[in-house]
Amino acid sequence: MPALIDVILEGRRVDAHRPWPRAVVDAEVWRFAVDQLAEGHWSLLALWGETAAVHMALLDEGVGDIGVVSLECPDNKFPSVGQRHPPAIRLERAIRDLFGLEPEGATDTRPWLDHGHWGLRYPLGSKPTVPAENFSYDFLTAEGESLHQIPVGPVHAGTIEPGHFRFTATGETVVRLEERLGYTHKGIEGLMTGASLDRATKLAGRTSGDSTVAYALAFARAVEAAFGVEVPQRAIWLRALMAEVERLANHFGDIGGICNDAAFALMHAHCGILRELVLRTADSAFGHRLMMDRVIPGGLATDIAMDGADQLRVLVEKIRHRFPALVTLYDNTTSLQDRTVGTGIVTPALARKFAAGGYVGRASGRLFDARRALGYAPYGELTFEVPVREEGDVDARVWIRIHEIEQSLSMVEQILDRLPGGAVYTALNTKGLGTAREGMALVEGFRGDILAWVRIGEDNKVARCHLRDPSWLQWPLIEAAIEDNIVADFPLCNKSFNCSYSGHDL
Repeated sequence: MPALIDVILEGRRVDAHRPWPRAVVDAEVWRFAVDQLAEGHWSLLALWGETAAVHMALLDEGVGDIGVVSLECPDNKFPSVGQRHPPAIRLERAIRDLFGLEPEGATDTRPWLDHGHWGLRYPLGSKPTVPAENFSYDFLTAEGESLHQIPVGPVHAGTIEPGHFRFTATGETVVRLEERLGYTHKGIEGLMTGASLDRATKLAGRTSGDSTVAYALAFARAVEAAFGVEVPQRAIWLRALMAEVERLANHFGDIGGICNDAAFALMHAHCGILRELVLRTADSAFGHRLMMDRVIPGGLATDIAMDGADQLRVLVEKIRHRFPALVTLYDNTTSLQDRTVGTGIVTPALARKFAAGGYVGRASGRLFDARRALGYAPYGELTFEVPVREEGDVDARVWIRIHEIEQSLSMVEQILDRLPGGAVYTALNTKGLGTAREGMALVEGFRGDILAWVRIGEDNKVARCHLRDPSWLQWPLIEAAIEDNIVADFPLCNKSFNCSYSGHDL
C-alpha cells in the first residue's frame, strides 16, 4: 500500500501550503484516495470545496502523516467520496449546496445546509441560481409492521439550538433516526472570503461559541503556518492554558447535563457550580468568561491578569476538593447507572470508520487526540494521558470526560509552574510578500479535533477559509447509537454526544 506522502507526490505540489503537503491530483489519484478511505487504511479529516475545485484532507493514523489532495472541477463535477465512504456524504451535500459542485455517483443528492430560504442556490459557486419554487425534503423511510413516526424539533424546549429529528419507532423502540440540521447556517465561509485577518479571526472564534478558544487557536495556527511566523513562547503556553480551562468548563456542563437528562438533578446542580467557578475564574484571569477574542494570529490579544495564575491555582484546588465526591456519587447511584450503562452504543469499528474524535471516539476505542498525536506546542512538553474505553455507551462517554478533567487539572498546574516570561504577540510580516499563502492546522477542542484551512491572498485578506467541526463526523453516529434504544433515551444519548449545531452549520 503506497504511503499518503507518495500519493501526494504524484500530484502537482502546492509549495505555498504549510505545514503539511497539498497537491493537485487527477481523477484517478482522487479515486485511489477514496479507495484507501473505504478500505480503512486512511481517515477522512475534512472534505470541502471552492468555486471550481474540491479538497480532501487525509490522515494516515498508522504513521501520523497528514496531507491534502485537491481535484480541479472545470465541469463542476467530481467523483463522489461518499459513494464508497459514508462519512463524506453530508460533507458532499454541503459542497453541492454552497458551490454547485456535483459529486458523481453520490448515493444521497438531497440538500443539506440549504433549506430553500436563501433566495439563491449555490451562493458561493461560479453560477448562483434562483431556487425552484418547489423545495421539498424527503426523509428516508423504513418498512415493517406497526411503525410510526415521531417528529421532534427544530424548535425545542429550553434554550437550545434548532435541529429536527425524525424518529421511526415500533412502540417505544427506535427503528430509525434521521437528523436534519442547517437551521443555524450563518454563512461563515462566505463571510470569511475577502475578510481582513482581524475580521476573520473574530468570525473563527464565533463558529461555535463554546469552543471559541479552540477555533481561534486552529485559525491562528493555520495563519501562522501560512506566514511562517514564530509565536512567542509565553503566548503558546497561555493558549494551552486557556484551551484546558475551556475544556474543564464544557466537560462539567456536559456531565451535569447528561445526569439531568437521566433525572438526576443533584449532579446537574453541583456540576453547574463547578462550571460557573471555571467561567468566573476565566473572566478574572483573561477578561472574558469564554475567553473570546483572546487568541489571535501571532499570539494573544492580552496577557493573563497579574493575579490570574493564583486564581487558577485556587480553582484547581477547589475542583480537586469537590469533584471526587461527585464522581463517587455518579458511580454509586444505581438508578443513574441503569440509564447510562449499555445505552447509546457506538461500536469501535464505526468510530474508526467515521474518524470520530474527542470523547465520542475515545469512548469507543479510537485513541486519537491531536494534542498527543501531533504534539503541537506546548503539549509535547507536558505529561498527560489520553483516556480511552471500549464500551462506547453513554457511561463510557461520561468517564472519558471525568478522566479528561483530571488530566486538564494536571496540565493547568504544569503550565502555571513552567509559564515563561516575555511578550505574548509577534506581528505578522504582511509586507512585500506578494504571493498567496496557505496554511492548515488541527487542534484538540473539547469535542475533538478541529481543522482550519486558510488561503491568504496577495492583498493579505482571506481568499478562502474552511473550518471543520468535530460534529460533522459525530452527528451521523447518533443515528446509529439510538437504534434499538427507546425514544425516552434519546435526550440522554444526544447530550452524551453534545454535538455542535452551530459549528456544524457554518
